[in-house]
Amino acid sequence: MWKRKRLLPVVDELNIVSLGEQITPIIRLLNYRSTIGVDDVWVKDEGQLPTGSFKARGLALAISKAKEFGVETICIPSAGNAASAASAYAAKAGIEARIYMPEETPAVNIAECKAYGAQVELVKGNISDAAKRMNEARRSHPEWFDVSTLKEPYRLEGKKTMGFELAEQFDWRLPDVVVYPTGGGTGLIGMWKAFDEMEQLGWIDSKRPRMVSVQSAGCAPIVRAFEERKADSVFWENAATIAAGLRVPKAFADHLILKAIYESNGSAVSVTDDEIRAAVLEIARREGLFISPEGAATFVAAEQLRKSRFIKQTDRVILFNTATGIKYTELVA
Repeated sequence: MWKRKRLLPVVDELNIVSLGEQITPIIRLLNYRSTIGVDDVWVKDEGQLPTGSFKARGLALAISKAKEFGVETICIPSAGNAASAASAYAAKAGIEARIYMPEETPAVNIAECKAYGAQVELVKGNISDAAKRMNEARRSHPEWFDVSTLKEPYRLEGKKTMGFELAEQFDWRLPDVVVYPTGGGTGLIGMWKAFDEMEQLGWIDSKRPRMVSVQSAGCAPIVRAFEERKADSVFWENAATIAAGLRVPKAFADHLILKAIYESNGSAVSVTDDEIRAAVLEIARREGLFISPEGAATFVAAEQLRKSRFIKQTDRVILFNTATGIKYTELVA
């Protein structure tokens, strides 16, 4: 991930906090492509990063910058994987981590955070409720460095490295369609930023992928806003889905997610929990990939988009798996 560190905001290399963030592979789907109906379809497997998810990118950068600033305590509300990554990188940096998570967070994430020595508080409700509780606590601790999604600029800088990798892996020609599971949406926004930076550097031309945001039918504020052609979303009441990373009732930077979708002539679609659960098993059995429910949602979405002819048979399509399925074994036990 640090291959292009000159394009990242850590000034002194001694402040880089790394757990071995490798370039994640793109894997061609040779068996599942017939289901999707596209020959040139790939998955980028972010589950092979430290702590098992794409959250490692953003938190590696945020914690490195916190170290550079001399921060002693970070805090974060999380639906699971961001908390694991924040706790791990904070432990490596010698920084205290204060974690606020919904009670329904997958048990493995809670165990990870505690193993790394983080202070964990479980909150009734969803990630928005966890954020409210964290902000209440911060009133007495203004020195805590808030690494919430897009409440600081550095996680976005880590996530944009997905865009750099994608371009390089496809020989500096971006795919036609990027299908991305969207909770807070930092990755989608980060890639859109990376594409612009690479064009300014002369690495790619002005061609852009059509960006697709995928959400769960039980929590789809971006999809609803897109269908209504709105510039931002409305808080989704009673959010519920088995995909913890998609259980975000309102993304802080929803207007930036929607802006990228509109500018790219993209789309936003929702899928059901039953479809997600079935896809996790089918992908494992047909491709040998045990992926997260968030990642599985992109496979279901790609099928929908092909049927609606948004995706053409000749398109090059990249799906994002954001975490290893090993973190969600209770869904298929």
